Amino acid sequence: MGNRKKNLLACLILISLVFILSACGTGGAKSTGSEREKPTIKIGYLPITHAVPLFYMEEEEFENFNLELVKFGSWPELMDALNTGQINGASVLISLAMYAKEQGIDLKAVALSHRDGNVLVVANNITSVQDLKGKNFAVPHKYSTHNVLLYQMLKKAGMKYEDVKVIELPPTEMPAALAEGRISGYVVAEPFGALSVSLGKGKVLYQDKEIWPNSVDCALVLRNDWIESDRELAQKFVNEFVKAGEEAEKKDDHIYELTSKYFNVEKDVLNLSLKWIEYDNLKIDEEAYEKLRESLIEMKLSKNPPTYKEFVDHSLIDGAK
Repeated sequence: MGNRKKNLLACLILISLVFILSACGTGGAKSTGSEREKPTIKIGYLPITHAVPLFYMEEEEFENFNLELVKFGSWPELMDALNTGQINGASVLISLAMYAKEQGIDLKAVALSHRDGNVLVVANNITSVQDLKGKNFAVPHKYSTHNVLLYQMLKKAGMKYEDVKVIELPPTEMPAALAEGRISGYVVAEPFGALSVSLGKGKVLYQDKEIWPNSVDCALVLRNDWIESDRELAQKFVNEFVKAGEEAEKKDDHIYELTSKYFNVEKDVLNLSLKWIEYDNLKIDEEAYEKLRESLIEMKLSKNPPTYKEFVDHSLIDGAK
């Protein structure tokens, strides 16, 4: 009889332990499930100062979503991921996204990533636009606002686009190419223009606003299927993006510190770069957009780029609070 009681007691203890462990396990599963219920928004970028609002956002915690920034080494790689739905959106050259839209990819530009901040840098022996005739001039991509800026600069100087030898180079290679004399100038996203100027290897021939006021360059572009599937979440994301732009515009030590994590440049280079660029008032201007659209047609880079109404969704930035 004593043995039966002992066995019964052992069983009760075992059952109790199983119950306690099960309860603990269930609690842990619920907690993990809760974390998983918080959606992750994937946004692509290249490490350039035009994406600083995203850099700021990556340091923050958000109540309604997790942000995962996905780094790419080139614009074609980024656009492939955006076009195929591997990411929800990107800070990207708006002209590349326009081309994708023209090809049938359902994208929407919802805000600018920045304003201004593109400079046309030339070798120290270049004193005028005319001096560039027959010389190599680098742009990051033919479907870039930078290429359009070059076109506009030459046009204002009474020259043809064909008067210079336009070549495509990755942004990181441009300062070295200029210093070595392989090119006589370039226009690209920052901080690569500031790098040549700070090192004394080049100088600013024109800032973008002198050639094309309110030029449209990099934009925050989202997949429209994602916007339509969860507009409320998209709105919350854009709300935070606008706030991040306002913080980036402060250009204080905190902005310098977090930006330094994405590219290794001296503080004077970054300060010069940030001096040229602005991150507030990020709504895409219709007139500026249409000028870009007309230029792409005029340069025969695109036959029928999307109109402002077809491509720009300003409702999210209008609703930002």
